[in-house]
Amino acid sequence: MLYPLVVLLAHRRIERPRFLPLLAWGYLQYKLIGEHRQRQRAGGRGFDNPPDRLLTAGPYAISRNPMYLGHLIFMLGLALSTGSRLAWTILLANLPWFQSRVLTDERRLREKFGEEYLAYCRRVRRWL
Repeated sequence: MLYPLVVLLAHRRIERPRFLPLLAWGYLQYKLIGEHRQRQRAGGRGFDNPPDRLLTAGPYAISRNPMYLGHLIFMLGLALSTGSRLAWTILLANLPWFQSRVLTDERRLREKFGEEYLAYCRRVRRWL
């Protein structure tokens, strides 16, 4: 929630409100999938809590990283709705960070789940 506050304080306006639903979509995707993950006992909150078991159904049957994807959708909505250079910079700066984070997560999941995770990777794309 820090990003929209910083962008709106700097930019002070919404130029294209038609893109605001992307903010809601991204936020809800992140939040609801995180809650689903916890209900399934497949990891806690935060980036550094590896899952206790591998989720491969529901949103995880569409993307191996639906929570991270929610973050990116949120940031895209912020950039499109404000037209702010700062918002675009935040999004573009976060893209390589998320990709790096995913590669680290994948390594850890391969080590923990082995062939089960590799089979999942063959079925489901990293992003979409």
